[in-house]
Amino acid sequence: MQPGNPGQDPYGQQPNDPTAPQPPHDPYAPPPAAPYGQQPTSGQPYGQPTSGQPYGQPPQDPYGAPQAPYGQQPPYGAPTYPNAGYPQAQGQNNTLGLVSMILGIASIPLVCCLYLGIPVGIAGVVTGYLAKQKVAQGQASNAGQAKAGLICGAVGVGLGILLFILGIIANVNLPTEP
Repeated sequence: MQPGNPGQDPYGQQPNDPTAPQPPHDPYAPPPAAPYGQQPTSGQPYGQPTSGQPYGQPPQDPYGAPQAPYGQQPPYGAPTYPNAGYPQAQGQNNTLGLVSMILGIASIPLVCCLYLGIPVGIAGVVTGYLAKQKVAQGQASNAGQAKAGLICGAVGVGLGILLFILGIIANVNLPTEP
């Protein structure tokens, strides 16, 4: 207190006078907040825990992320653990391109096995064409596999047809047993 201003604090605070009249206490009012962020040490109302997490907050896992109760979605912005934070490819169906490439490559050596390369090559060309359509629509990301299946399937079909024509004209028979 400064000597020139009796009854007033230099910081603008009034001194606490226990004899001054107090306003009536409302029993239903929330408890007064502790000054300057201090935690109250006593006088906790019933139903409030004295330590740990207050009621009404979601439980947390050992890593500190909040967990949703069973059967409910986690809160917005809560991390999910499988590949958390990494973008996941949505809607990529690359199976058709892979099948096309396998069939196309297999059609080339299968030309020698009783002309089996022709139907396998046709299947490689058809699946390669369908896979290229999916790549163009943005549903797949394996344009190279689709192109390889299409080209190898066409080569297998071409070799099979060439071998078939050569067998008819020249009457050349390939050995069917090793």
